[in-house]
Amino acid sequence: MKKALPVGVENFEDMVKSGYYYVDKTLFIKELLDLKGKVNLFTRPRRFGKTLNLSMLRYFFEDTGDAEKNRQNKELFRGMRILDAGERYTSQMGRYPVLNLTLKSAKQEDFETACFVLRAEIASEFDRHRAIIEQGKERITPKEYEQYICIADEKADGKQIRGALKIFSKCMYKITGRNTVILIDEYDVPLENAYFKGFYEKMVDFVRSLFESALKTNDYLQFAVITGCLRISKESIFTGLNHLNIISVLDKKYSEHFGFIEAEVLQMMSYYGVESRFPAMKEWYDGYLFGNTEVYNPWSVIKFLYDLYSDVNAFPRPYWINTSSNDIIRDLIVRADRETKGQIERLLSGGTLDIQVHEEVTYKDMRGNGENLWNFLYFTGYLTKEKEYFKEKYIFLKARIPNTEVMTIYENTIMNWMKEIVKKEDFHDLYRAMEEGNERRMTDILNGQLFRTISFYDSAENFYHGFLTGILSQSENYLVESNRESGKGRSDITVKSPSLRGRSFVLELKVSKSIDDLETDAEKAVQQIYDKKYMEELQKEGYRKIDCYGISFYRKDCEVRLGRKTSGSLSGK
Repeated sequence: MKKALPVGVENFEDMVKSGYYYVDKTLFIKELLDLKGKVNLFTRPRRFGKTLNLSMLRYFFEDTGDAEKNRQNKELFRGMRILDAGERYTSQMGRYPVLNLTLKSAKQEDFETACFVLRAEIASEFDRHRAIIEQGKERITPKEYEQYICIADEKADGKQIRGALKIFSKCMYKITGRNTVILIDEYDVPLENAYFKGFYEKMVDFVRSLFESALKTNDYLQFAVITGCLRISKESIFTGLNHLNIISVLDKKYSEHFGFIEAEVLQMMSYYGVESRFPAMKEWYDGYLFGNTEVYNPWSVIKFLYDLYSDVNAFPRPYWINTSSNDIIRDLIVRADRETKGQIERLLSGGTLDIQVHEEVTYKDMRGNGENLWNFLYFTGYLTKEKEYFKEKYIFLKARIPNTEVMTIYENTIMNWMKEIVKKEDFHDLYRAMEEGNERRMTDILNGQLFRTISFYDSAENFYHGFLTGILSQSENYLVESNRESGKGRSDITVKSPSLRGRSFVLELKVSKSIDDLETDAEKAVQQIYDKKYMEELQKEGYRKIDCYGISFYRKDCEVRLGRKTSGSLSGK
């Protein structure tokens, strides 16, 4: 039996004890100890292994106060790379109190609910250490004991919660004689959520005070590791934190520890016997560059492997689309001006954008100038760097879309946005032109729509088919059938009246290789309708008024041609 794939497993103990396939990232511990950062902020895209890595740190460093439990925690690392690193590192196992806190649960509808959830999260972590407090309560003051228990029992007020992490560290030091390791996961989730929900300033103030007590004025801190998608400092989340060490996707340090490198992916695929699908794996889920290290999206790699293990011919899919903040892409598209639309189209065609790096991106900046927006997309994983260069005192990137998976997120978001836009418009003129055989008017209307939209040319046929189907589907008087997926020798699009006495239309689409081919290709599309007898199915249904249109597209231009025929005829012109 092969080891199970860890889909959604984020607890290190569960990962090891339950026998899941684990990609050994324990040398993260060695690098952390070597570089001796006091407060370390790691910014990586969502679902790139941040939570699992923090869980690993907890089980490695934590002194639980129970000798047997400490032994079991050490046993979790048997056979892993950190144990070969030497006594300098292994001597740190089971040595410190560890406070492990996630802020991801603060994704709530309002500030009060978000604070309630965070208070419960902090209380749970306090309660996890209650036995240590009870055993050593004579070493702390009655007031400190009362404060601790009040927080653990979820009875603390807002002021007590804001200072909770410092209280924890102080009590633990007095009882164990060791400083505390603080681990905070997804620190920016409450801020992102609050930004979109409208209580941003309140949440910034809350998170700032929580961090200040834990990280700025805490004499009982051994070190802290914080994870998130963005470095947020303009709002003074980390005010005065001079010992803050920020490691973003630009840094060469720690570059192998979040996400999978290619050798790890190949080893996994070989283990499950699906290495023949490596080209698809690479095309869809590779493409990130952290520092100078090529990185695959670990969530998507595991999900694709899960499907491949059942069916080696399984199709790749955009697994990341439902796990990340795809609202960012939608917001970009909805607010795009003509220049931004052109930049998006350049990216969608496989091109790059030159952007100046601004690491201190905020959620407010997202709707500011375009450069901030592109930075936001870069640090959250929707863009990656092709290369990095220095110019006039500033760092610049050539940024591109990382892989096919992320490309489909852009494309799907654009198509959904187009559908919403189309629903708000009146296309009676287009249908009138179709009914009247006015191919010139149809061309003008469609060209106008193409000019306003965002196109992706690498998947041109899919784009134009969706574009035209979306527009035609707005009529209340006609039924639209998209036959593209059937593969049964049918036309691309059929439009018909519910009544057999009404009108019906057969539309065939072509994508031209140049602007000069538009007219010829539209004629070819019409001829294909007749040559392959696409009208026959409508005639069998009973329709007699059938018109045929060939439509060719090249980027923002199209050409429409009407087929000339006698009623009921299947012959060409």
